[in-house]
Amino acid sequence: MFNIVLVEPEIPQNTGNIVRTCVATGCKLHLVKPLGFSVSDKYLKRAGLDYWKDADIFYYESIKELFDKHTNSNFYFFSTKAGKVYTDIKYQEGDFFVFGKETKGLDEKLLQANLNKTVRLPMVSEIRSLNLSNTVAIAIYEGWRQLEFIQGNLFGKFKD
Repeated sequence: MFNIVLVEPEIPQNTGNIVRTCVATGCKLHLVKPLGFSVSDKYLKRAGLDYWKDADIFYYESIKELFDKHTNSNFYFFSTKAGKVYTDIKYQEGDFFVFGKETKGLDEKLLQANLNKTVRLPMVSEIRSLNLSNTVAIAIYEGWRQLEFIQGNLFGKFKD
């Protein structure tokens, strides 16, 4: 469905939660190094529970390598510094949603070079940001809602 990109993630529990969300929604996860943890980290595995083995995860040495491998892809950059709201975009299947590290977000030069594709989630207070795994989930579900939940069996075993 969508491609979720975490650039230099630092907190294993966030990445584990994102793994679980990606499996639940049919998204692929792309991790850009350096990672702030080992992929064998017990907190990462615990947060992702038994979903880790079912996830489509790709690793990159740099964001340049990611861009070079996906030259014809559509990227959206999530940042608290964006002027455009994430719901202003019409997402398409296969789009890449790019998120920065928990403590700093995405590089300012990257954001400046992609202003028309940089979006934010609105917040009513001046906190630094929402939790990364929550932000990723909100973005995925907005994109999926726009696609009218067409991928997979949305209701699974609960459907009549």
